[in-house]
Amino acid sequence: MTGNRQTSWAFADAYVAEDDALRWARDRAREAGLRSVTPGTGSALGLLAAAVDAKAVAEIGTGCGVSGIHLLQGMRPDGVLTTVDPEPEHQQFARQAFRAAGFASNRARFIPGRALDVLPRLADAGYDLVFCDGDRLEYPDYLAESLRLLRPGGLVVFEGVFAAGRTVDSGPQPTEVLRLRELLRAVRESQELVPSLLPAGDGLLCAVKR
Repeated sequence: MTGNRQTSWAFADAYVAEDDALRWARDRAREAGLRSVTPGTGSALGLLAAAVDAKAVAEIGTGCGVSGIHLLQGMRPDGVLTTVDPEPEHQQFARQAFRAAGFASNRARFIPGRALDVLPRLADAGYDLVFCDGDRLEYPDYLAESLRLLRPGGLVVFEGVFAAGRTVDSGPQPTEVLRLRELLRAVRESQELVPSLLPAGDGLLCAVKR
């Protein structure tokens, strides 16, 4: 990558400033050893939520609330974020972060548990956007669940699909990367989806359900 392109990407990633609540959530995630979406990815999530006028959003991977704040900022004022994570203590940090960001407690529904155990309990065609930032090995399974959860015109988004460049590396790769490639193929070839791969953060795979 050229120096000019690197500089442009860095500028784009920092284009939308983050507030104290987001910085607090990032600090908690860093202390817990969790990765958070980059500021550029976060602003893209807010934009996508606003673009579909999202009232109901499902998030796989609460973390400490960074992506959730961005999603809530883009959603309708009466929208509800349903966020799933196997670690309840991380969700407690997210609750604090959402409160600090000025969101009422009824704007988010926290469900502790493994995503593939929780998602089948959520309503068919009940969501405007599904954001996936959980176990990369399970991404193809999240896609199948997302297609069921989304209304027509809804949007599914997967974070981290570049895998720090390993997805396009021709050398031997771990199973996680192979599963990401499987996901990329499935989304691109699906007749149900209109896809795009955005170079935000570590790769943001987006697709609208027809």
